[in-house]
Amino acid sequence: MEVEKMDENEWKYHGEGNQSLVVSHCQRCVVLRFLKSPPNQNKTSEEILHHLQNIVDFGKHVMKQFFGENYVHHGEIIQLPLDFIRQLCLKIQPERPESRCDKDMDTLSGYAMCLPNLTRLQTYRFVEHRPILCIEIKPKCGFIPFSSHVSQEIKHKVCRYCMHQHLKVANGKWKRPSKYCPLDLFSGNKQRMHFALKSLLQEPQNNLKIFKNGELIYGCKDDQDCVSDWNELARHLKPFFFPSNGLVSGPHCTRTIVKELIHVITLTLLSSTDACRAGDMKTVPISQGRSYCEASAFNKELVRNGKHKLESSGLPRGCLLYKTLQAQMLDMLDIEGLHPLYSRVEQYLEEFPEERSTLQTDGPYNEAFYEKLLDLSAEDDGTVAFALTKVQQYRIAMTAKDCSLMIALSPCLQDECSEQRPVVLTSKSRFTFSVSVLDLDLKPYESIPHQYKLDSDIVNYYLKNVQAKDDPVMSPLFKENEDCTLVLHKV
Repeated sequence: MEVEKMDENEWKYHGEGNQSLVVSHCQRCVVLRFLKSPPNQNKTSEEILHHLQNIVDFGKHVMKQFFGENYVHHGEIIQLPLDFIRQLCLKIQPERPESRCDKDMDTLSGYAMCLPNLTRLQTYRFVEHRPILCIEIKPKCGFIPFSSHVSQEIKHKVCRYCMHQHLKVANGKWKRPSKYCPLDLFSGNKQRMHFALKSLLQEPQNNLKIFKNGELIYGCKDDQDCVSDWNELARHLKPFFFPSNGLVSGPHCTRTIVKELIHVITLTLLSSTDACRAGDMKTVPISQGRSYCEASAFNKELVRNGKHKLESSGLPRGCLLYKTLQAQMLDMLDIEGLHPLYSRVEQYLEEFPEERSTLQTDGPYNEAFYEKLLDLSAEDDGTVAFALTKVQQYRIAMTAKDCSLMIALSPCLQDECSEQRPVVLTSKSRFTFSVSVLDLDLKPYESIPHQYKLDSDIVNYYLKNVQAKDDPVMSPLFKENEDCTLVLHKV
């Protein structure tokens, strides 16, 4: 791809995260990813190149081993004319959300990552002559901590996402808590999965987005800009699911189309489009954790109806949800058990800073780095090597907990759908599809103390402001972290 010969007007703002900004090409199925930096903290070209190379190597040598060849697209580094980058920056600046403009796009190094546009079909190389629908889901953590290091019993009953929702609403990030619970999506039970996806559609927050031909038509552009009009969404989706236009309009039409969408998403999430085995990683037994969350709206509805058991059908081993969950469950100790090990590594590096590169604390992310992750032993031998292995496994788990799953769908006729293309059927339509995983940058080593504090904040807020109100047994006399002494008097 000769980017330097393309006019900057052929590129458009696509989105951004904390560390990078992405633009996509209007005609070609590619995106460019540029690093960002806070004002007055510009990195050298060599530092930018090294950072980008670490991202590519991590995807190529580590995450592909977990997820499989077809699901991970690590991209490549390219060098661009500086004038092209500056003009591109000027063009997209007005489109950036105000909340993101505290960091500047790198316009000095000339380096960027070139990646496939995952809102388009990825599995097969053919000219796209039909509209493309893409659903982006950030599923979050799909299991309840099973570690013995957990100090608060509530963490063995209520998942991190459901607890965090209340703190986010209190802090003004969202207007209301979502009914979505990740454990319902990861259950493999279609009824629970349908409920989870419907909840995401009702309150997408930043966990669900829908694109049509690469354009965002449903979801949040930033924390405050949410588009959640089901009727408008149904208008966009009707040609995909009911191409003959034989369905009447109105609320029934909207509900029917949304139901079809949920059905298709469920089938694609449970499908396997990658035959290769995901590396040599021994799997963490999913049965170790509780299969449901007590705060789930689905679970509460069952309890209200007199039922007390949630069915968990289990995930097919080859599907992307299963592989995502396995990577997440490398967090075997919970942040409470991991933090002391992080402190052990930090203390060692303070004494022997020259060992940082030998221990591969910050890379390189190669086959040797991956090999060290295969040790799932939980018995602490007191060494720095054990502590660092657990820290790196935790970072992988956190990356998997924050990744996005991209489902691209394109209508196809019966005679066009060969056996080589995965196909999903609805009552009126059939789609060829591809499933990919996005946002696989390794979580920073330095973020562990922040995660430790955040975990404490989430749990304490939930105990004091949510559980205390929901549980009539808990009286104001029994406040968290306060000693309770029972005094016996003679009668």
